[in-house]
Amino acid sequence: MRRIAVPLTLIAVCLAGSVVTAVANSRPTTPTTYSDSGAEPQLSRILDEIENNRLERALEKTEALLQQYPNFRLAHLIKGDLLLARSMPLATFGNAQNAPRESVSDLRDEIVARLKAYRNRSATTDYVPRYLLQMQPDQQYAIVVDTQKSRLYLYRNDASAGGRPRFVADYYISHGKLGADKTREGDKKTPTGVYHVTSSLNPKKVGDFYGTGAFPINYPNEWDRRQGRNGHGIWLHGTPSDTFSRPPKASDGCVVLSNTDLDDLAKNLQIGLTPVIISNSIEWLSFDDWKNERSALNKKIEEWRSDWESRDVNRYLKHYSAKFKTKDQDLDQFARQKRQVNGSKEWIKVKLSNVSMFRDPGKDELVVVTFEQDYQSNNLNNQMKKRQYWIREDGAWKIIFEGSA
Repeated sequence: MRRIAVPLTLIAVCLAGSVVTAVANSRPTTPTTYSDSGAEPQLSRILDEIENNRLERALEKTEALLQQYPNFRLAHLIKGDLLLARSMPLATFGNAQNAPRESVSDLRDEIVARLKAYRNRSATTDYVPRYLLQMQPDQQYAIVVDTQKSRLYLYRNDASAGGRPRFVADYYISHGKLGADKTREGDKKTPTGVYHVTSSLNPKKVGDFYGTGAFPINYPNEWDRRQGRNGHGIWLHGTPSDTFSRPPKASDGCVVLSNTDLDDLAKNLQIGLTPVIISNSIEWLSFDDWKNERSALNKKIEEWRSDWESRDVNRYLKHYSAKFKTKDQDLDQFARQKRQVNGSKEWIKVKLSNVSMFRDPGKDELVVVTFEQDYQSNNLNNQMKKRQYWIREDGAWKIIFEGSA
């Protein structure tokens, strides 16, 4: 290969100046807990070879990547540019004259998303996503999606550390063509909020377009419906058999992984249990701040439980927002019912177990709390799974929605 300086701009042009600076200069020491499976480590090594003008070695690594992932279009484009660099200087990414501009732009966006996320992963072990306040003991894993970074993060519930979320792996994903914050059917956006995996669909029944699997989530949830959001059919799923990956913004609202990544992720999914928190941009907390937030909310939940047992309805109702609603009651109706019911009680005992708390990534300071409730009184015993939405109003946490989970 002819050694020339211009081909060094191959990926620099792809990453568009200021972006390549952020990617190339962000080379933190990678903790040994990170897995180097997947395409990103190999892409990063290819970029290193190109930046150091070792283009034949870059080509060898690209061909090895294609042997592993034959349908990886981004790798095919890099290979084409490296071959072309043998005979002419490269002026742009996707240098072939007949390369479709839109497709090249999509691939440029993909390599930017992949490499920036891969080379800036220190937060995943040094900090905790703010949303994972508390997982119930039988929730083994949690998923957090960052749509801006086109990244899905998998965390394990570490019981030995008091339920601290421990980073396991991260994966490149595609999401809605028109971004996030879904509000209506057909808007081609991915919802943001706290959801759960509800089922596993047989890939043979849903078709090749969805790849090796499909896992619906419960959009719209209770809060979405209260906000007037609608739509359906939001899934975690794979790619068609002839496609390794899709551009960052390529779905009608679903979260899409490569089939290899989906198969890896699927091993850790618990139907009906695994939380999926989808955010525009993840907020990270230090471990100490995470513990403080969790402790403060647990204290409020315990106060609510204790005040319920006291049979003092006024103390109990102070925990509810003026905007509180159940599926069929507002606060006034709810209060009248509680006063009437408590009038017949000589004593009340309430036990909570399997408590989970997930902070909503939206604009409101909102936390989704789910638990098993064991209610006992002199004339009624009842067990149920309950879900509450707690919102911060004037600096205090209040319940704004309550119902069965």
